[in-house]
Parts: sequence; structure tokens; C-alpha cells
Amino acid sequence: MRSMLIVIGTLVALTGVVWILQGINILPGSFMTGQIRWAYAGIVATMIGGGVLWIATRPPGGD
Repeated sequence: MRSMLIVIGTLVALTGVVWILQGINILPGSFMTGQIRWAYAGIVATMIGGGVLWIATRPPGGD
């Protein structure tokens, strides 16, 4: 379960980074290129992916 969360969190975070780069016109070649709303969506996706990674990698025990 933990390894699956790590994979999912990593993929969501990397997708968010791609969306940010396309939204701010650094990574061309898509309908998202130059559309700032995709950069904002990428920020949200990166934060969600980071949160999933944080939950998946924190030590067990609850403290």
C-alpha cells in the first residue's frame, strides 16, 4: 500500500510540474502551452502529489 502511494504521489507531482512548465510557456507542444490556468492547476497537482508523498513516507507510529 505504501509503495503504491509513493508511485501515485510521484506521478501526480511530476504531472503537476509538466503542467506548470507548459502553462508558463517553457515546455511547448501542447494546447496547454502559454495558458496560465494550467500553471495554476499544476501548482495544485504538485501540492496534492507532495501531500500524498508526505503521508506515504512518514514513519509509522502516529507521533
